[in-house]
Amino acid sequence: MSDQILKAHAFRALHAAGAPLVLFNCWDAGSAKAIAAGGARAIATASWAVAAANGYADGEQLPRDLAIANIGRIARAVALPVTADLERGYGATPDEVADTVAQAIRAGAVGCNLEDGIEAGGLRPAADQALRLQAAREAANRLDIPLFINARTDGFLLAAPDTHGDALLDAALDRARLYAAHGADGLFVPGLVDAALIERLVRASPLPVNLMAAAGTPPPATLRALGVARLSHGPGPYLQAMRALEEAARGAAA
Repeated sequence: MSDQILKAHAFRALHAAGAPLVLFNCWDAGSAKAIAAGGARAIATASWAVAAANGYADGEQLPRDLAIANIGRIARAVALPVTADLERGYGATPDEVADTVAQAIRAGAVGCNLEDGIEAGGLRPAADQALRLQAAREAANRLDIPLFINARTDGFLLAAPDTHGDALLDAALDRARLYAAHGADGLFVPGLVDAALIERLVRASPLPVNLMAAAGTPPPATLRALGVARLSHGPGPYLQAMRALEEAARGAAA
Protein backbone atom coordinates (compact mmCIF):
# COMPACT_ATOMS: atom_id res chain seq x y z
CA MET A 1 0.00 0.00 0.00
CA SER A 2 1.45 3.36 -1.04
CA ASP A 3 2.34 6.10 1.43
CA GLN A 4 -0.34 8.33 -0.11
CA ILE A 5 -3.03 5.70 0.37
CA LEU A 6 -1.95 5.23 3.99
CA LYS A 7 -2.16 8.99 4.52
CA ALA A 8 -5.60 9.06 2.90
CA HIS A 9 -6.89 6.40 5.29
CA ALA A 10 -5.29 8.15 8.25
CA PHE A 11 -6.86 11.46 7.26
CA ARG A 12 -10.31 9.90 6.91
CA ALA A 13 -10.01 8.34 10.37
CA LEU A 14 -9.37 11.78 11.90
CA HIS A 15 -12.98 12.82 11.20
CA ALA A 16 -14.79 11.72 14.34
CA ALA A 17 -17.92 13.37 15.70
CA GLY A 18 -17.17 14.94 19.07
CA ALA A 19 -13.40 14.94 18.56
CA PRO A 20 -12.93 17.67 15.96
CA LEU A 21 -9.92 17.59 13.67
CA VAL A 22 -8.51 21.11 14.03
CA LEU A 23 -6.95 22.44 10.84
CA PHE A 24 -4.80 25.55 11.25
CA ASN A 25 -4.66 26.34 7.56
CA CYS A 26 -1.40 26.99 5.71
CA TRP A 27 -0.53 28.81 2.49
CA ASP A 28 2.89 27.48 1.46
CA ALA A 29 5.51 24.88 2.32
CA GLY A 30 7.10 27.02 5.02
CA SER A 31 3.85 27.68 6.85
CA ALA A 32 2.92 23.99 6.49
CA LYS A 33 6.17 22.95 8.16
CA ALA A 34 5.62 25.41 11.01
CA ILE A 35 2.07 24.16 11.56
CA ALA A 36 3.26 20.55 11.48
CA ALA A 37 5.94 21.38 14.06
CA GLY A 38 3.19 22.89 16.22
CA GLY A 39 1.55 19.49 16.63
CA ALA A 40 -0.97 19.42 13.79
CA ARG A 41 -2.47 16.06 12.84
CA ALA A 42 -3.02 17.09 9.21
CA ILE A 43 -2.27 20.00 6.92
CA ALA A 44 -4.89 22.00 5.02
CA THR A 45 -4.49 24.85 2.57
CA ALA A 46 -6.79 27.88 2.56
CA SER A 47 -7.47 29.27 -0.91
CA TRP A 48 -7.78 32.87 0.29
CA ALA A 49 -4.40 32.67 2.02
CA VAL A 50 -2.68 30.88 -0.86
CA ALA A 51 -3.95 33.50 -3.30
CA ALA A 52 -2.98 36.42 -1.07
CA ALA A 53 0.51 35.02 -0.48
CA ASN A 54 1.01 34.94 -4.25
CA GLY A 55 -0.42 38.38 -4.94
CA TYR A 56 -3.88 37.35 -6.15
CA ALA A 57 -7.44 37.79 -4.96
CA ASP A 58 -9.44 34.75 -3.86
CA GLY A 59 -12.03 33.18 -6.12
CA GLU A 60 -9.87 31.18 -8.55
CA GLN A 61 -7.88 34.27 -9.55
CA LEU A 62 -4.71 32.34 -8.71
CA PRO A 63 -3.84 30.29 -11.82
CA ARG A 64 -4.60 26.60 -11.37
CA ASP A 65 -1.06 25.55 -12.29
CA LEU A 66 0.31 27.68 -9.44
CA ALA A 67 -2.25 26.25 -7.02
CA ILE A 68 -1.36 22.66 -7.96
CA ALA A 69 2.39 23.33 -7.79
CA ASN A 70 1.89 24.82 -4.33
CA ILE A 71 0.08 21.67 -3.18
CA GLY A 72 3.00 19.61 -4.41
CA ARG A 73 5.57 21.69 -2.52
CA ILE A 74 3.51 21.41 0.66
CA ALA A 75 3.03 17.65 0.32
CA ARG A 76 6.78 17.17 -0.15
CA ALA A 77 7.61 19.39 2.82
CA VAL A 78 5.58 17.55 5.48
CA ALA A 79 4.97 13.96 6.50
CA LEU A 80 1.33 14.63 7.43
CA PRO A 81 -1.78 14.11 5.25
CA VAL A 82 -2.51 17.16 3.09
CA THR A 83 -5.95 18.36 2.07
CA ALA A 84 -6.28 21.07 -0.57
CA ASP A 85 -8.80 23.87 -0.89
CA LEU A 86 -9.71 23.59 -4.59
CA GLU A 87 -12.34 26.35 -4.46
CA ARG A 88 -14.98 25.61 -7.15
CA GLY A 89 -12.77 23.03 -8.83
CA TYR A 90 -11.23 25.35 -11.44
CA GLY A 91 -13.61 24.18 -14.12
CA ALA A 92 -16.86 25.01 -15.84
CA THR A 93 -17.77 21.34 -16.32
CA PRO A 94 -17.61 18.19 -14.19
CA ASP A 95 -14.86 16.84 -16.45
CA GLU A 96 -12.75 19.93 -15.81
CA VAL A 97 -13.30 19.56 -12.07
CA ALA A 98 -12.24 15.92 -12.35
CA ASP A 99 -9.02 17.01 -14.06
CA THR A 100 -8.27 19.50 -11.27
CA VAL A 101 -8.87 16.85 -8.62
CA ALA A 102 -6.65 14.36 -10.45
CA GLN A 103 -3.85 16.92 -10.63
CA ALA A 104 -4.19 17.67 -6.90
CA ILE A 105 -3.96 13.95 -6.10
CA ARG A 106 -0.90 13.54 -8.28
CA ALA A 107 0.63 16.49 -6.41
CA GLY A 108 0.15 14.58 -3.15
CA ALA A 109 -3.24 15.64 -1.75
CA VAL A 110 -5.37 13.07 0.07
CA GLY A 111 -8.35 15.39 0.62
CA CYS A 112 -9.97 18.39 -1.00
CA ASN A 113 -12.65 21.02 -0.51
CA LEU A 114 -15.10 21.73 -3.34
CA GLU A 115 -17.53 24.58 -2.84
CA ASP A 116 -20.97 25.19 -4.32
CA GLY A 117 -20.84 28.98 -4.38
CA ILE A 118 -20.49 30.54 -7.81
CA GLU A 119 -18.44 33.48 -9.06
CA ALA A 120 -21.49 35.64 -9.75
CA GLY A 121 -22.80 35.08 -6.22
CA GLY A 122 -25.35 32.66 -4.87
CA LEU A 123 -25.22 28.89 -5.01
CA ARG A 124 -24.80 26.51 -7.91
CA PRO A 125 -27.92 24.37 -8.44
CA ALA A 126 -27.59 21.38 -6.14
CA ALA A 127 -28.00 18.84 -8.93
CA ASP A 128 -25.19 20.48 -10.91
CA GLN A 129 -22.89 20.52 -7.91
CA ALA A 130 -23.66 16.86 -7.25
CA LEU A 131 -22.39 15.98 -10.73
CA ARG A 132 -19.17 17.88 -10.06
CA LEU A 133 -18.68 15.96 -6.81
CA GLN A 134 -19.39 12.70 -8.58
CA ALA A 135 -16.77 13.56 -11.20
CA ALA A 136 -14.27 14.28 -8.44
CA ARG A 137 -14.98 10.92 -6.82
CA GLU A 138 -14.59 9.10 -10.12
CA ALA A 139 -11.26 10.85 -10.73
CA ALA A 140 -10.00 9.71 -7.32
CA ASN A 141 -11.22 6.18 -7.94
CA ARG A 142 -9.34 6.02 -11.24
CA LEU A 143 -6.16 6.90 -9.34
CA ASP A 144 -6.96 4.39 -6.56
CA ILE A 145 -6.76 7.07 -3.87
CA PRO A 146 -9.55 7.16 -1.23
CA LEU A 147 -9.71 10.95 -1.41
CA PHE A 148 -11.69 12.67 1.35
CA ILE A 149 -14.02 15.04 -0.52
CA ASN A 150 -15.25 17.81 1.73
CA ALA A 151 -18.36 19.30 0.12
CA ARG A 152 -18.62 22.94 1.06
CA THR A 153 -22.02 24.58 0.95
CA ASP A 154 -22.12 28.36 1.24
CA GLY A 155 -25.74 29.09 2.12
CA PHE A 156 -24.95 30.32 5.64
CA LEU A 157 -21.82 32.15 4.54
CA LEU A 158 -23.70 34.15 1.91
CA ALA A 159 -26.73 34.95 4.08
CA ALA A 160 -27.00 37.72 6.66
CA PRO A 161 -26.63 36.33 10.19
CA ASP A 162 -30.13 37.51 11.17
CA THR A 163 -31.57 35.19 8.48
CA HIS A 164 -29.86 32.06 9.80
CA GLY A 165 -32.65 29.69 10.69
CA ASP A 166 -34.73 26.69 9.69
CA ALA A 167 -34.90 27.46 5.96
CA LEU A 168 -31.12 27.65 5.56
CA LEU A 169 -30.64 24.59 7.73
CA ASP A 170 -33.11 22.53 5.71
CA ALA A 171 -31.46 23.65 2.47
CA ALA A 172 -28.03 22.65 3.79
CA LEU A 173 -29.34 19.25 4.82
CA ASP A 174 -30.96 18.69 1.43
CA ARG A 175 -27.61 19.40 -0.18
CA ALA A 176 -25.79 17.20 2.33
CA ARG A 177 -27.96 14.22 1.42
CA LEU A 178 -27.56 14.79 -2.30
CA TYR A 179 -23.82 15.39 -2.03
CA ALA A 180 -23.35 12.26 0.09
CA ALA A 181 -25.15 10.21 -2.56
CA HIS A 182 -22.72 11.54 -5.17
CA GLY A 183 -19.44 10.78 -3.42
CA ALA A 184 -18.86 13.45 -0.78
CA ASP A 185 -17.29 12.41 2.53
CA GLY A 186 -17.75 15.56 4.61
CA LEU A 187 -20.00 18.59 4.82
CA PHE A 188 -18.32 21.99 5.24
CA VAL A 189 -20.65 24.80 6.34
CA PRO A 190 -18.70 28.05 6.76
CA GLY A 191 -20.65 30.91 8.27
CA LEU A 192 -22.67 28.72 10.65
CA VAL A 193 -22.00 29.72 14.28
CA ASP A 194 -25.32 29.26 16.11
CA ALA A 195 -25.00 26.36 18.57
CA ALA A 196 -28.62 25.23 18.29
CA LEU A 197 -28.43 25.10 14.49
CA ILE A 198 -25.07 23.33 14.61
CA GLU A 199 -26.51 20.68 16.90
CA ARG A 200 -29.47 20.07 14.58
CA LEU A 201 -27.22 19.95 11.55
CA VAL A 202 -24.86 17.43 13.13
CA ARG A 203 -27.73 15.20 14.21
CA ALA A 204 -29.39 15.11 10.79
CA SER A 205 -26.40 15.25 8.43
CA PRO A 206 -25.37 12.01 6.69
CA LEU A 207 -21.82 13.41 6.58
CA PRO A 208 -19.40 14.52 9.32
CA VAL A 209 -19.71 18.28 9.80
CA ASN A 210 -16.87 20.76 9.29
CA LEU A 211 -17.16 24.36 10.53
CA MET A 212 -14.93 27.40 10.09
CA ALA A 213 -13.60 29.30 13.08
CA ALA A 214 -14.95 32.85 13.10
CA ALA A 215 -16.24 35.50 15.45
CA GLY A 216 -19.10 33.90 17.31
CA THR A 217 -18.04 30.28 16.75
CA PRO A 218 -18.74 28.27 19.92
CA PRO A 219 -15.67 27.34 22.00
CA PRO A 220 -13.94 23.99 21.41
CA ALA A 221 -15.61 22.26 24.34
CA THR A 222 -19.03 23.18 22.98
CA LEU A 223 -18.13 22.01 19.48
CA ARG A 224 -17.04 18.67 20.90
CA ALA A 225 -20.28 18.32 22.82
CA LEU A 226 -22.28 19.18 19.69
CA GLY A 227 -20.55 16.44 17.69
CA VAL A 228 -18.61 18.57 15.21
CA ALA A 229 -15.98 16.50 13.38
CA ARG A 230 -13.68 19.17 11.94
CA LEU A 231 -12.84 22.82 12.53
CA SER A 232 -10.97 24.84 9.91
CA HIS A 233 -9.33 28.20 10.52
CA GLY A 234 -9.44 29.40 6.90
CA PRO A 235 -7.51 32.62 6.26
CA GLY A 236 -7.14 33.40 9.97
CA PRO A 237 -3.61 32.01 10.40
CA TYR A 238 -2.33 33.94 7.36
CA LEU A 239 -3.86 37.19 8.60
CA GLN A 240 -2.42 36.59 12.06
CA ALA A 241 1.03 35.91 10.61
CA MET A 242 0.92 38.99 8.41
CA ARG A 243 -0.09 41.21 11.35
CA ALA A 244 2.85 39.86 13.34
CA LEU A 245 5.19 40.46 10.41
CA GLU A 246 3.92 43.99 9.97
CA GLU A 247 4.45 44.75 13.65
CA ALA A 248 7.95 43.29 13.51
CA ALA A 249 8.77 45.36 10.44
CA ARG A 250 7.42 48.48 12.11
CA GLY A 251 9.59 47.80 15.12
CA ALA A 252 12.66 47.24 12.95
CA ALA A 253 12.09 50.53 11.14
CA ALA A 254 11.57 52.55 14.32
